[in-house]
Amino acid sequence: MSEEIIKVSAICKSYRDNLNNLEVLKNINFTVFPGEFLVIQGPSGAGKSTLLHILGGLDNPTRGKVYFQGEDIYAADENTRSSFRNQKIGFVFQFFHLLPELNALENVLLPGILKSWWERKKCLGVALELLERLGLSQRLKHRPGALSGGEQQRVAIARALINRPQLLLCDEPTGNLDSENGKKILQLLIELNQSQKITIVMVTHDQDIACGAGRIIHLKDGVLLN
Repeated sequence: MSEEIIKVSAICKSYRDNLNNLEVLKNINFTVFPGEFLVIQGPSGAGKSTLLHILGGLDNPTRGKVYFQGEDIYAADENTRSSFRNQKIGFVFQFFHLLPELNALENVLLPGILKSWWERKKCLGVALELLERLGLSQRLKHRPGALSGGEQQRVAIARALINRPQLLLCDEPTGNLDSENGKKILQLLIELNQSQKITIVMVTHDQDIACGAGRIIHLKDGVLLN
């Protein structure tokens, strides 16, 4: 396989709780390769979301390094890391985090709000294309409250893809959906991975959802088991 897109080296994460030191992640090491669909599976409280946030530059590790295409993302300042997140990574969360006052199209366009006028114009075309591909061309003007859970998650996925990221990080993306919509979202992610060659890392506690991935690694009590 080609050179890794993500390399995680000896990542540890701990928090101070009064006089105690709570270790959430303990010496985590693994790689993710371009075009891969990797699932990190484990029970609630295993440290999955914390690890995903560290991969995406959202939460500094206590120790260790995360390399994105060979560059240590935590060696950069926060402004550089913010630009990296916006341009290179798309995030999909369990709770859709759509702005209720904006319609579906406006929510998808949000990551491009700081771009130049010409770039924003190009983003509009990309957003319309994404929403049509995701079966939402008739729901562009609907606000989140008028959309089903599955539709809201598809809007969130379109928003994550608007800047054509190289890596999509998904934190329990089916966890807030019923089983039918959960299967549809998983199938959509698989199709995006296969047709667009987007690298996907997804965390889940659901064994059935995990089975749709190309590779599964397991996390328990902050320790990577394989």
